[in-house]
Amino acid sequence: MTQRRFMQLDVFAERPGAGNPLAVVVHAEGLDTEAMQAFANWTNLSETIFLLPPDAGADYRVRIFTPRQELPFAGHPSVGAAWAALEAGLAQPGNGDLVQQCAAGRLPVRVGADRVISVRAPRAKRISPPAGSDALLDRALAGLSRGALAPALWDNGPQWWVVELADEAQLRAMCPDLAAISALTLHDGAVGLAVFARSSTAGYDLVVRAFCPADGIPEDPVTGSANACVAAALAEASRVPGDGSRYLASQGREVGRDGYVEVQVDAEGEVWIGGRVQAVIRGHVDW
Repeated sequence: MTQRRFMQLDVFAERPGAGNPLAVVVHAEGLDTEAMQAFANWTNLSETIFLLPPDAGADYRVRIFTPRQELPFAGHPSVGAAWAALEAGLAQPGNGDLVQQCAAGRLPVRVGADRVISVRAPRAKRISPPAGSDALLDRALAGLSRGALAPALWDNGPQWWVVELADEAQLRAMCPDLAAISALTLHDGAVGLAVFARSSTAGYDLVVRAFCPADGIPEDPVTGSANACVAAALAEASRVPGDGSRYLASQGREVGRDGYVEVQVDAEGEVWIGGRVQAVIRGHVDW
């Protein structure tokens, strides 16, 4: 077997043990799709990434897998991929910038002070759900009071149901009906259901939770692509919190993984998601 460098990172984390864990295989050349998917299933983390040589115009290439499927884009794997590419010496930022190649295309990456990574998410678009979705959504949200923003299905690589709830207390106390959420997302081809509410607590502007039970992830700790879809929905409605272009989202507290996502909606309407990365495991893997 070929021995490859391996890391496990916590992304959107102020300390080890917070944020969202991410498995990273460096120099993944020679692994085919079947082997990558099998390894991602074995790690049993929400996402596992594989770093590969890029095509012209990019600094590194990444493939992203859940335990069940490959994703064209995901937020915490993209932030973690940039950090890992720098750590492994695969890329060097020019003027603080990198370009990531993934299945969703080439995405700009900013490397800030103390290696805080921000990735420009693919532009999200609202899509029409298939017939029968309304009843499944009502079942998934039974007993919950919704906020002002109408629920919608958004696509920024993966597809997310984005739903505003009435307040932070209700969102944090939510006991999700995982069977109903799974039925909804399988019916619509979505990766999960993302719920959010305005913060009633100092220190952050929004609170988010994301559920992906059909992918074997009952609740994802901290979810960049879902946060990017939430930001796109808020920008469309001219309701971006914070200073109207930048805000901080809290996610993961309910599963003991208190994380924070720095979100920016720039002047062109593009959404950037960022945060800190902690290395927890460094070693090698045989697969």
